[in-house]
Parts: sequence; C-alpha cells; structure tokens
Amino acid sequence: MATIHIPTPLRAYTNGETQITVSGTTVGAALQDLTSQHTQLQQHLYSEKGELRAFVNIFLDSDDVRNLKGEDTPLEENSRLRIVPSVAGGLQ
Repeated sequence: MATIHIPTPLRAYTNGETQITVSGTTVGAALQDLTSQHTQLQQHLYSEKGELRAFVNIFLDSDDVRNLKGEDTPLEENSRLRIVPSVAGGLQ
C-alpha cells in the first residue's frame, strides 16, 4: 500500500497523523481513499467541481505528479506521496 505524507497545516484534519496508508493503483485513487478516511480533507484538497485545487501539489517521490500523468499517475506497492501546499508571499 502507498503512504501519503500530510503537511503540518492539514494534520488538524487527520487527527494529527503525519503519514497515512492508502490503497489505490493511481494517485487519484489514493487521494480518494485518503479523503474517505479523513472526510474533512476533501474541501481542502478538491474544489466544488471535484478538481484538485491549484495550490495543492502532489509529489511522488521527488516528482510533481502534474509533470507525470496527474491523478492518473500509476502507483507501486510502496509508493510514497507528499502533499505540498503552495506558499504565497514575499517581496514584490
């Protein structure tokens, strides 16, 4: 089964868990399993249209899945995913 690393800002919605084991053969299926286990994450990861929010970045190892096959990116048995929220700010 794959694991997903949960960033600090989202741990309030996973009962403080930092890593969650999920099932699924693709990134999208793994994220759906994650949101079924922790339903409060749904609104933080997905828009009302069911699309992954633009500020939510999903990495498979060191690769942004947007540069692979997006949510259709296949997973292996021991895949490690990370959710990395975008950070805004800085000097202009």
